[in-house]
Amino acid sequence: MLARVVRRASRAKTLDGVVVACSTEPGDEAIVQECEQLGIGCFRGSDSDVLDRYYQTSRAFPSDVYVRITSDCPVIDPEVIDKVVRSFAEGGFDYASNTVQRTYPRGLDTEVFTGEGLARIWTEAKEPYQRVHVTPYFYQNPGLFKLGYVTQDVDQNEMRWTVDTPDDLRFVSAIYERLGGDDTFSWRDVLALLEREPELAAINQHVQQKKLQDL
Repeated sequence: MLARVVRRASRAKTLDGVVVACSTEPGDEAIVQECEQLGIGCFRGSDSDVLDRYYQTSRAFPSDVYVRITSDCPVIDPEVIDKVVRSFAEGGFDYASNTVQRTYPRGLDTEVFTGEGLARIWTEAKEPYQRVHVTPYFYQNPGLFKLGYVTQDVDQNEMRWTVDTPDDLRFVSAIYERLGGDDTFSWRDVLALLEREPELAAINQHVQQKKLQDL
């Protein structure tokens, strides 16, 4: 699944590279080995303080701008990534995403922020959930940051394309099976498939997303 996320993200035209930020826990050695196979950078940091892991990764891989994509989104789409990144650049934002005002299916989540902003939230964010979920301090403080929210006219936020549970995995596996087994299909292909076979959405429609404060 990680390989699919990496390959799909790598096709985004606005990205210069992809880096995986994992933990120093022994179990993540398999992630390091997968990154070596994929030929991409990998940084290991805190297991519990994910914001610190991101900040330390930014020091190892310096950039003016970072795009956050989580590895539980194997349908992440380069078109959507590029749209959020371009909106971020055109608006001169400190932070932009399609996740705060959600109209895209869950699983196309893309967040963009400045390196300067990341350094600031690393210093100022104190609540445990802000450290675990990395970016809440941005959008909880509109007085401190210029925020951009990327939406679409059709509200599809009830669609769940992320993988947190076995039923989520069953759903995504069914999508991949029906769309040829590789990872070159687009998110619009998934929409068309679900229109043809709406029963697929029932596989994981009962799954409840955790709240932000749930650790």
